[in-house]
Amino acid sequence: MKTLDFIHLNESAANNVVSALQQLLADYQVFYTNLRGFHWNIKGHGFFVLHSKFEELYDDAAEKVDELAERILMLGGTPVNKFSEYLKVARVKEVSDVSCGDDALKNILDTYSQFIAEERKLLSLASEAGDEATVALMSDYLKEQEKLVWMLVAYSSCDCKKS
Repeated sequence: MKTLDFIHLNESAANNVVSALQQLLADYQVFYTNLRGFHWNIKGHGFFVLHSKFEELYDDAAEKVDELAERILMLGGTPVNKFSEYLKVARVKEVSDVSCGDDALKNILDTYSQFIAEERKLLSLASEAGDEATVALMSDYLKEQEKLVWMLVAYSSCDCKKS
């Protein structure tokens, strides 16, 4: 017995969605690790704000990792669970020794830009497959991330010095 037998999705189309979800899973796993490093190593002005924000972001990334893995399982796939495998395919690259808030924020914004592009493609692929649950998941991610990007850009763009 397979889940796909009951949720009325074409196996071939679902396999295409699973492949895209596997890619996103790998990227989120690397991003999670990068965020932990930012959280641990941040220094200087903005420490208190950024330290807390990075923790919030890695908690969110961990939740998304779980959601993505569970969606892969629902669609008949097996989520990759080895970091060595993630590193082979991830488009998000590992970073280390980042202690400057501006550098961390730039990396985070670049990563969300990658995610947003990837999630838009996945949303379209899932829509073509008739996979409304994955469409909804990607739509939720996009809504949340677009707002987060706006807020991070606003935070990093502020020049509060008076002339």
